[in-house]
Amino acid sequence: MGAAYSQDLRERVMAAVDGGLGVYSAAPMFRVSVSYIYKALGRRRATGDVTARKSGGGPKPKLVAYDEALRAQVAQKADITLVELQAWLANDRAVKVSVGCLWARVRHLGLTLKKSRNAPQSRTAPTLRKRASNGGRSKPNGERTTWSLSTKPAHRPK
Repeated sequence: MGAAYSQDLRERVMAAVDGGLGVYSAAPMFRVSVSYIYKALGRRRATGDVTARKSGGGPKPKLVAYDEALRAQVAQKADITLVELQAWLANDRAVKVSVGCLWARVRHLGLTLKKSRNAPQSRTAPTLRKRASNGGRSKPNGERTTWSLSTKPAHRPK
């Protein structure tokens, strides 16, 4: 959504329409939509107010009430996974949430779900065999087993 119109613009549009300028003439002149002018007029008629309403808000996050419980659970079990946390909420708190919702709340709270420090370190060496270069697999002697049109050797007559 864009920003709200300035109060100055709102007052000038209303003054022009009140002064006898038609809505369809005022809209292009002030670079606003016709529907905006009709809505502003209706709102002024209903409430007497033409100022911008507060924007934003939206629905409250589902897990706001459980922030302290989440903090305590993560502090108690530092290596807990999101799925385990989700199961804990379902069993102990009777709250069903998706892993995505749970992850968003945990991230918002600044909590990190770390793996256990007692777990063995991951290997730093490559775990997969290196693939052949573009064009297919290579034989141990470097000869190609598959060809593309650009790498296929030319036909040599016998």
